Amino acid sequence: MTKVVFSGMRPTGKLHLGHWVGALENWIELQKSHQCIFSVVDWHALMGEYEQSKGIAQNGIEMAMDWMACGIDPEKSILFTQSDVPEHLELHMIFSCLTPLGWLERNPTYKEQLREITTRDLQTYAFLGYPVLQAADILLYKAQAVPIGEDQLPHLELCREIGRRFNFIYKKEVFKDCEAILTKTPRLLGLDGRKMSKSYQNAINLSDTEEEIKTKVSRMFTDPKRIKKSDPGHPDECNVFSYYSTFAGSQTNDVRYWCTQAQKGCTECKQILAQNVSEALKPVREKRRALESDRHKVIEILHEGAKKARAIAQKTIAEVREVVF
Repeated sequence: MTKVVFSGMRPTGKLHLGHWVGALENWIELQKSHQCIFSVVDWHALMGEYEQSKGIAQNGIEMAMDWMACGIDPEKSILFTQSDVPEHLELHMIFSCLTPLGWLERNPTYKEQLREITTRDLQTYAFLGYPVLQAADILLYKAQAVPIGEDQLPHLELCREIGRRFNFIYKKEVFKDCEAILTKTPRLLGLDGRKMSKSYQNAINLSDTEEEIKTKVSRMFTDPKRIKKSDPGHPDECNVFSYYSTFAGSQTNDVRYWCTQAQKGCTECKQILAQNVSEALKPVREKRRALESDRHKVIEILHEGAKKARAIAQKTIAEVREVVF
């Protein structure tokens, strides 16, 4: 039996290289062998962007374009916008009734974002409870697997706990545990060495032009121990080299050699990296331009995906209602 996989992304801005290597490449492989359901999770975006919410709908369309430009195929996978399937909020409400507050307050990602993101007021009921909505997203489709990064593992465990608690309270196994599918690609750090994030404005976007990529890469932090060009470099401590490991393939060994032997300076090294990244993104940019010329088709794909997703969601909600009420 084909496993059901669910995943989603918040439409809060342009997608970047971290999304590509950390999620989308994994999604593309999964859709070859799994029943994949991918959602533009706009309710999750609203939880953090409620003060500037007007761009969420447009960002969702742009995100869907990026997905398809990278290789997500609507003929193989279900693509839809979360708010077009109201059952997400219904299951979220039911789960909210039975999720202990302490489970949410211990969430390490919640604590980290409260510390790091100071430009928005995230001290809200919804933001504290967003892992409950994540659980509803996943369990609504009875997904058996979820592709995530290591930082999301606590959320998935909370999802399992919520499903188990529901089953225990209502004396019926409606939901089963889902497993994590971790990406094989190491997480790319941002241009400044911090976590790559739209909030930090330290990312190379999938839609960036060749010139934009060149400018951004030229500003990357390099090996702090290499003062002069004649000094041997330390590639394993250099953020630029971590990008080569993803975008240079067999050339990575050459880069390590010329760095440790001081054969090329950091400026030239970054110029070569910019060319590699730009070349890797070229087919994505070309596919995206084609999609931009027919935006109505993209919207229609999301609408059709919502119909398919809702057909599944309604069956789950009917089962949930039967045991709850």
